[in-house]
Amino acid sequence: MKEAKGTVLLSFDVEEFDMPLEYGQQVSMEQQMRTGMEGFEVVMDIIDKAAVPATLFTTANFAAEHAGYMKQLHPRHEIASHTYYHSDFKVEDLLLSKQKLEEITGRKVSGLRMPRMRPVDMADVKQAGYQYDSSINPTWVPGRYNNRHLPRTIYNEEGMTRLPASVTPVLRIPLFWLSFKNFPLSLFISWVKQTLKKDGYVCLYFHPWEFVDLSDYKIPGYTKRHAGKPLQERLKKLIQELQGHNFSTIDEYLKRSDSRAIHQ
Repeated sequence: MKEAKGTVLLSFDVEEFDMPLEYGQQVSMEQQMRTGMEGFEVVMDIIDKAAVPATLFTTANFAAEHAGYMKQLHPRHEIASHTYYHSDFKVEDLLLSKQKLEEITGRKVSGLRMPRMRPVDMADVKQAGYQYDSSINPTWVPGRYNNRHLPRTIYNEEGMTRLPASVTPVLRIPLFWLSFKNFPLSLFISWVKQTLKKDGYVCLYFHPWEFVDLSDYKIPGYTKRHAGKPLQERLKKLIQELQGHNFSTIDEYLKRSDSRAIHQ
């Protein structure tokens, strides 16, 4: 049986801000870390004031740089892996990032999300000791991926629970960071509520660096639209509009027997 109010799974990909490198702008690791951390502090202030939990998919590289801050995060939030580095990946990073995050935070790491939703072998994910993977956006994003053939909701692959980022029923409009900033907020919220009603939950994802001023970076306008305070206000409004629903970390939601029974 689905939860009566539906469950909101807020998630953030916490990382070094390396997107400018994709567009030929050289940015030092120090600056990548500084921008990522500035956004992370802003986001955590917003969600902690709202007293809602979030799942934080964090690169071990970022966590190691800001270990003191990571240790102090409120226990209501889940720490999950975003592998070791955002711009570089080796299979061994699955285990190494999990171990490093657990060492830094003192918390068990159950979940994985690959940077840029890269494909990953479930056998490797399982071997590294993860309980779930959230590296699927079951839609079409030009130049990135075409996953319209994959399930929209939670499913099992090779013994691993996979939690796709949410997309709307039928049209599969992705409910992710680019939609959040490029569509009218009222429309985005209506899509979220429609998906909540249909699926019983919604998995949303953003990046902390979106919530600070990005005007000096040479990245496409659609990636930095409303960046900074306007996007901060959008996030506050989104959380406020969804307060009638349940909020949960991904790990806690998946542990509930009813959610597993529905989707597996």
